[in-house]
Order: sequence, then structure tokens, then C-alpha cells
Amino acid sequence: MLPDPLHPAVVHFPMALAILLPLAALVLLYRIRRGAPVRTAWSGMVVVAGLLLGSSWLSLQTGEREEERVEEVVAEQAIGTHEELAEQFMILAGVVFLLSAAGLVSHRAGDWARTAATVGSLLLIPAGIRVGHSGGELVYQHGAASAYVGANQLSSGGTRGAGAASAREAREDREDREGK
Repeated sequence: MLPDPLHPAVVHFPMALAILLPLAALVLLYRIRRGAPVRTAWSGMVVVAGLLLGSSWLSLQTGEREEERVEEVVAEQAIGTHEELAEQFMILAGVVFLLSAAGLVSHRAGDWARTAATVGSLLLIPAGIRVGHSGGELVYQHGAASAYVGANQLSSGGTRGAGAASAREAREDREDREGK
């Protein structure tokens, strides 16, 4: 059975791959410089970059699917910021994937593409940190997780259900102060 909500379970894959990708690139560049065949060695980079792009897309899709429910307790602007950062991350992951694929060429253009893909993979780390940080803010500062607490927990006296009510009240208070 899949976790519900799915988004928090899926988002860890692109974050882990964003950290592993530059390490893989550096190791593979070293192997190529030591004489390993370009296509054989660099294919690993293309696979990992493809997994990163695919998991980024899946994370974005699951986030969009759960957005409406979370908007019940979190201001739309905070969600929009997180979504924008996630889209930027996915675009950068796509560019790195394309550069990685171009790096399969053995000529000078392939050397350039492999170097550019490696630099791009390094840029994915701060981009991923920004996305993860904004997602953490949604959960820990804005109470996004409370959107998934059932009404039955509220009626049984559970504190998590009360958290949903408090998060909703806090959002309403914040919107009143901001004049929305």
C-alpha cells in the first residue's frame, strides 16, 4: 500500500540523487581521464541524471495533487513559493540530464558537455536545499501536516486533530493581520 500522503515519501529521492549526482560525475570524469571508454563510463551519469529528473517530476506531480488539501491550512503564497522552487529544481535537473546525454560524445563537444553537466550537478545541491527548506517550512512552520489529520482524531481528543484546528486558526489570524 502506498503512503498517504505520497508527496513526503517521494521527495526524498530527488534530494538524495542531487547529492549523489556530483559525486558520480567526479568519479566518472576521473575514470574517463584514466582511459575508461567514454560511453561506458559516462552512461552511469546519464542514468542517475535521468532518475533525478524522473523523481523530480514525480515529486512535483504528487505535490500538485496534494496542494488543494494543504491550502486548507497553509497560505497559498507559501505553497506557491515551494512549487516555484521545485519547478526550478526540475528544470535544472532537465538541463543536467541533457548535458549528461550530450556528454556521451567522445569529441571535444562531449568534453565540454561532461564538464558542464558536472558543474550543473553541483548547482543542484543548493537548489535542492532551497526546495527542501521551503517544504520543511510548510510542514513545521505553517502546519501543512495538519491537513492530513482526520476528524476522528479531533473527536477522540487527540492532540494532532487539535493541531489541525490551531493551524487553520493561525492561518486565518495571519490572513486577517495581512489584510486578506
